[in-house]
Amino acid sequence: MARMARCAAVNAALYGRSGKQAIATSIVRITRNLFASDSARKTTGQLRGETVDMLRNRVAAMNLDNFVVRPQRQYVEKFSKGDSWQSIGSEEIHELISRLAVLPSELTDDDEEAKRFDMLVLRAQLSILQATSAFPGLREKIQSIASALEEQMAIPAIKAEMVLIQSVASDDWWDDVTVPMLETVRRRLRALVKLIPKGQKKIVYTDFEDELGESAIIDLPQVTAGLNMGKFKEKARQFLKAHESHLSLQRLRRNQPLTQSDLIELEKMLLDAGGTQSLINEAKEKSQGLGMFIRSLVGLDRETAMQAFSALINGTTATPNQIEFVNLIVQELTQNGVMDAERLFESPFTDMNAHGPFGVFPQATVTQIVQVLTEIRERAVAA
Repeated sequence: MARMARCAAVNAALYGRSGKQAIATSIVRITRNLFASDSARKTTGQLRGETVDMLRNRVAAMNLDNFVVRPQRQYVEKFSKGDSWQSIGSEEIHELISRLAVLPSELTDDDEEAKRFDMLVLRAQLSILQATSAFPGLREKIQSIASALEEQMAIPAIKAEMVLIQSVASDDWWDDVTVPMLETVRRRLRALVKLIPKGQKKIVYTDFEDELGESAIIDLPQVTAGLNMGKFKEKARQFLKAHESHLSLQRLRRNQPLTQSDLIELEKMLLDAGGTQSLINEAKEKSQGLGMFIRSLVGLDRETAMQAFSALINGTTATPNQIEFVNLIVQELTQNGVMDAERLFESPFTDMNAHGPFGVFPQATVTQIVQVLTEIRERAVAA
């Protein structure tokens, strides 16, 4: 564990020292196709090996012809070899931080927001290994990023990671969190941070001052600290699940018309879940109504969704592709409660046919599908 902490310290220094170039060196490119199940099986030793490889590759990419690098040639050559990383002690730590941390490397990454996210997670990992008091603040900022990403579910790349994003935004995920778990988050979410709209509220990231370097304040487009929208959604989702038998909630999930009384009851449930009026108002505005917001949390009843499209496949000579296409729509509605017609022309629907629904159904049937989706959306709004 001590050696892993030293590796993390060097990692944070090599990739995070701020200076005239803001973030003078970059985090190495990482494999974006990592699956959660693979990461969950990592041991600390395996992660240590990967961290060492990351650092060694960066040092190996330092150009000895560069006049800035040339004076540190002996250290670059030393740490470009794998043998030098077998035993990392205080002397090696000093050499890496004092001699190599400020040197440029040709192994670059132009995604500045991803690198800032890297640094945030690396500091959280280091905080776990060293049991420092900085961890709660770092955790809150990572949760804030996850919460901001959760609000962008319409973006396919973010939607593909929604299970992980919602988990990180919740409080339960952080119970007994490990360094490998955070590494999974870093690898899979780093490229998504730049997709958060610039116009959203911001959270100021502070690179907490420690022995590794100077502190720096970095503005990233995020949500405010405290009970942010992501945490509110998670709390509301859990509360609504525990009260799913409520009549107004059942009407919403079963696509039955809502009344103003239903909306009043649903808003009370959100207040009981710990939401503030300002958060509820924000949620209503962003989701185009309270019913739409809650439907996005609880989804549409699967049997109801199947029934809505039964006329398209029951009693007809529906092809296997048509049945599968409808099942994909049902799956989307069950998870998200509503679905825009534009989604029909995105993955996974276009994975079946590049032309989306027009490659699977006649035009008249596509029109019916769009009408059903519209009706399901309208039912989430009170009459």
